[in-house]
Formats: sequence, C-alpha cells, structure tokens
Amino acid sequence: MKIDHVISTIDNASGGPSRSITHLVTKLAEFNKAVYQHIHCGETNDPIISEFSESNLSLSFYKRNLLGKLSGLGSNISIAPNTIFHGHGLWELPVHQMANMAQQNDIPYIISPHGMLNSWSFRQKSLKKKLALGIYQRRDIKLASCLHATAKMEARDLRQLGYTNPIAVIPNGIPMDKFPQKHYNQSHSKKTVLFLSRVVENKGVGELITAWSKLSRHITKDWNIKIVGDGRKEYINQLRKLIKSNGQEDTINLVGPLYGEEKIKAFQQASLFVLPTYSENFGMVVAEALACGIPVITTKGAPWEDLITNECGWWIDVGLEPLMKALELALSCSVNDLGKMGDNGRNLIEQKYSMRVVASQMNELYEWLSGAANRPEFLY
Repeated sequence: MKIDHVISTIDNASGGPSRSITHLVTKLAEFNKAVYQHIHCGETNDPIISEFSESNLSLSFYKRNLLGKLSGLGSNISIAPNTIFHGHGLWELPVHQMANMAQQNDIPYIISPHGMLNSWSFRQKSLKKKLALGIYQRRDIKLASCLHATAKMEARDLRQLGYTNPIAVIPNGIPMDKFPQKHYNQSHSKKTVLFLSRVVENKGVGELITAWSKLSRHITKDWNIKIVGDGRKEYINQLRKLIKSNGQEDTINLVGPLYGEEKIKAFQQASLFVLPTYSENFGMVVAEALACGIPVITTKGAPWEDLITNECGWWIDVGLEPLMKALELALSCSVNDLGKMGDNGRNLIEQKYSMRVVASQMNELYEWLSGAANRPEFLY
C-alpha cells in the first residue's frame, strides 16, 4: 500500500498540522513497514524536517506557481493501484490538485480539514474562502472517500455543514519520547504560566494579559507569564503596549517563537499551561503540555473535556471572567497538587493520544479504504 500525503507547507512556523503530519508518518512507517509513504509539500526555508531516514518514507518539496499550485506534483505523485491520497488542510491549491488527480484516476482520498471549516476559521478571509468553496473546495470535500476529524466536535461541525462522507475521528498524536515529563519540586523560586502557540487574536492572548492584571498581587506574586510564539508585528506591539499600560512588564514576558530543544525547555520550566483560545479543532500544544506533565487551562472552544474527566486541568467557557476564576484556582494549588494533575495528564496522553495509538488507528483507516480491513469503530 502507498500513501501520498499532500500539505501546503511543513514550515516550522506554520502551526499544528505541519507537526502532526510529520509525527504521524514517522510513527506509521515504524508501525507498518509494508506501507510506503511520501509527503508532498511546498518549498520553505525552515522545514520541520528536510529528509527522512526510513526506507519506507520520503519527502518532496516543490516550487509554487503564481496561483500557489505545486509545480511538478502531477508527474511525481503515484497513480498506481493500491494507492491512497491524504490531503491535509483546505483553501490553498495543493490539496485541490491532489483531489483533482484522485477524481480523474479513481483513487480513494482522505481530507483532514484541521479545523479550517469551523465558524471562526471560515470568517477569516471569508470572501476568498467563499469563492474557493464555490469553485472547487465543496466538490473536493463532497467527493472525498473519507473525512478525518481530530475530535467529535469537529465531526459535528462537518455534519452540520451537510457533508455525508464517512468521518474518521482520530486525534492528532504525540510522540511521547520527544516530550519528557516535568518533575515538580518544592523550590520557592517563581513559577511560570506558559502560553505557547501562534500569537494571534483568536488564541486569547490579550484576554490572558488582561486577566492577569486583574488578579490580586497576593495570588500572582510567586508566578510569572511567558508568552511564546510568532505573530503579526502590529499585534505583538499592541500586546506589548497592553502589558506596559497594565504595569505588568516585570511579570509578563513576550519571547517570540521557540522550536526543538528550546521549545521543550520552555515546557519543562512551566508549572501551568494556558491556551484561552476562541476556536481550536484540536490544540496540539494542549496535548504537548499534558505529555510533559503540565496541568492545562483551555476553553470550550477546544475539544478538551478530558481535562475535567481526567483531573488534569480546567476546561472553561470562553471569556475573561471564567479565565480569571480558573487562574485563581490554578495559582492557589500546591506544588504537590500540580504534580498530581501533571501525572494524570501524562497518563491521559499515553493512553489516548500517543503517536503509538494514533498511528495504529490511521493504519486501520488506510487498510479499510484499501479493502483489506473491516469498518473501524472510530468511523461515523
């Protein structure tokens, strides 16, 4: 069996889908050596990975033409029997190229929207997206052999939009060996609240800064905030002005994006992770923080009810008041309590979201599409 993955970019700064696909293909290559996988994506100066060492895994970068298509994709992608195409993301043209070739050659294909059809995402650059939906995107989605949602919340969104395709609910996976668990100690040094994501409006960074400024100094005196991520210069400057106007320059630090070992170090130095997002189809950084054994505060804009059921964090309504209340509770926790919640989070990721579990499910999905396996239980 051959799986051709198509994604617009695997640039370090491009967000969760780039990380999830590179983690997935690597683990799947190890899990099933009879499956050959090939990633096709656009050229970038800072790819997450530039080549693979596995014999059943390969990677091709392509120049883009003026429309954004991948030049030469058609001559390099496989149209042989027992091939499946898997497109990651929407709106840009590479996945449309893939879907068009699949339709012309009767090849089954999967589309993973990665939250790009939820209401908040759709409102961004909405005119461009409405045009794309009318011209090609709706048809590409409708004719897909299967849609992949990372959570039941995303699957419900797809059904409400009228898509009747089979939907596989498979979360993004975490490579546990790359996210070592933090060990809490009784040090009296200041503890860190970590925000690590793209610094954009819908991630709730402004609300985090405002909530922090409204908390009692008695509660925050042993804590600081580290905001890690990249964003528009204008928005970053707005946040700096907000921090200054609230007199929080000594407790809130904007540090820019971190990758690789520096990113892991940021997780290890944190005692609490906060993502007050408005909308998230999965939230890779939530899973990464939990894998490191860090309790998490995030909103019901992200599909993380597991934080409540597994006692590893706070799953709150979107808004300033719920965020302030959750921060008050979290910052009042003892080091032992934070450590216990961290252990619960690590166990949750190991059992439900580890790359081992996810690769097994994705392999089952591919085998079902190829006719070699029965319908999976996670298919709706």
